[in-house]
Amino acid sequence: MDIKKVMKERHSVRSFKPLPIPEDLRERIDELVFGCNKDSGLKIQAIYNDPECFDTFLAHYGKFKNANNYIALVGSKRMEHLDELCGYYGERLVLELQDMGLRSCWVGGSYGKGKCKADAEAGEKIVCVIAFGYGENDGVKHKNKPARKLCNVAEEDMPTWFRNGMVAAMMAPTALNQQKFYITLEGENVSITSKTRPFSKVDLGIVKYHFEAVTGRKVTTI
Repeated sequence: MDIKKVMKERHSVRSFKPLPIPEDLRERIDELVFGCNKDSGLKIQAIYNDPECFDTFLAHYGKFKNANNYIALVGSKRMEHLDELCGYYGERLVLELQDMGLRSCWVGGSYGKGKCKADAEAGEKIVCVIAFGYGENDGVKHKNKPARKLCNVAEEDMPTWFRNGMVAAMMAPTALNQQKFYITLEGENVSITSKTRPFSKVDLGIVKYHFEAVTGRKVTTI
């Protein structure tokens, strides 16, 4: 995968073609989900051909169409950094889906939580879901805040690797495209903070994945 290219091309899509996911892609997706669960300790699940989860007033209001496939991000409520981990590994899957020719959308509340087919036992939480399928379009690029408002380094002073990480972070999807994160460089160490609001920790994980995947450097989240 050309990770930079995939990040640049990936945009949120809510309208999908009424086409099933072929068996070979299902197997690849299931393998990727298994790998993410093994690495993270989460209980991520891919659900196919389920039109009920998005058959709700909010989903129709949100203009979801043929959202019959989704990835449910599930984990123990006692798990440290649960939401952040869901963002991190969910975005890893989102970019893999994009590379397969599929399109996707992060969904926090516009789906039927009581209709979701994911297995979530007592003490476990469905943090959010990712709708995916063959998009009716490729989505639209979101507007970015200027880099100076998202980090503590002036553009002319950025090391090349940090600039690449910032470009990747700015392409990361965030709730309502608000980009409520801030990246700090101190010496060679990078940290990311996010303002407290719904799904802020999920956003933190998504942004962290983008930065780390492009730079190969570990990031601390606060």
